Amino acid sequence: MYTQPELKDLIERALVNLSIDGEAEKLTAPIRYFLSIGGKRLRPVITLLSCNIFSDTVDGAILPAVGVEVFHNFTLVHDDIMDNASLRRNLPTVHTKWGNNQAILSGDVMAFIANDCFLQTPPQVLSKVFSTFNRAAVQVCIGQQLDMDFEKIQMISHEEYLRMIELKTAVLLAASAKIGGLIGGAGERDCEHLYEFGRNLGLAFQIQDDLLDVYGDVNVFGKISGGDIVTNKKTILLVKALENATGSTLKKLQEVIALKEFDPAEKIGTVVGIYEQLNIKSNTEILAEEYISAAIENLEKVSTGKERKNELLQVAVSLSGRSK
Repeated sequence: MYTQPELKDLIERALVNLSIDGEAEKLTAPIRYFLSIGGKRLRPVITLLSCNIFSDTVDGAILPAVGVEVFHNFTLVHDDIMDNASLRRNLPTVHTKWGNNQAILSGDVMAFIANDCFLQTPPQVLSKVFSTFNRAAVQVCIGQQLDMDFEKIQMISHEEYLRMIELKTAVLLAASAKIGGLIGGAGERDCEHLYEFGRNLGLAFQIQDDLLDVYGDVNVFGKISGGDIVTNKKTILLVKALENATGSTLKKLQEVIALKEFDPAEKIGTVVGIYEQLNIKSNTEILAEEYISAAIENLEKVSTGKERKNELLQVAVSLSGRSK
């Protein structure tokens, strides 16, 4: 059985050795830069761990796992453009270094590199694996569209928010787990348990990501704190605050959101103050823990011994202890 650090090392080495056509350096330099600036590699590690539950070798899953990671990074390059974000993992974003047009084009190439990685899937499961990935990829784009649509709407429901993050974030984690299971030889029911494990983990992950934007350390998290508040991004914190606030508190929150000109630090301070008044932080942490518990329950249903699932269990357990 492999450990998480061992599998992350396999992924890092595979990313370094990834074949990228070097004919146009201006096209490939942003790709190599973005893939080299690190990250948790959570999705590909989950793919390999899910494979390892059923198979002692993960060789056949390495390139598909890399495909998941390259696709994920492609979405981040484009997300940073749409969010006008200047930092990613505490380093300049691609469009900040090379401009929007270059970032869009290099991001597009990453999507095709991901497809090429998936074509290296063992032939007996290629169709199921690629179908699982392709469905998730389309859903991620739908989730991003909903996210952009919600920016233009003052109020969305709790359910609408959860559906959006399920599509934008959770389905790719779900697909990562299922793809690993498919390559490892898991049966249909076990693959669905793995899918639900990843989906619930992804929901928890995004909810905690929302928390970290407000309460995280920029030196650890790699983003400017409070960026979501400045842009009125619909996060679980804002959705909960708009649902729970009443009277003068609700009026104040709506006024701050409606401001066209403002001091960013002052806006962040005002909104965070309202979050504290409404106990939003602790309630959101509880919600994240509920999804982590659901993910663990899904994993327990997978029909292998506990010892083979231990590393994947630790992924869920460690998520609940992310830096806050």
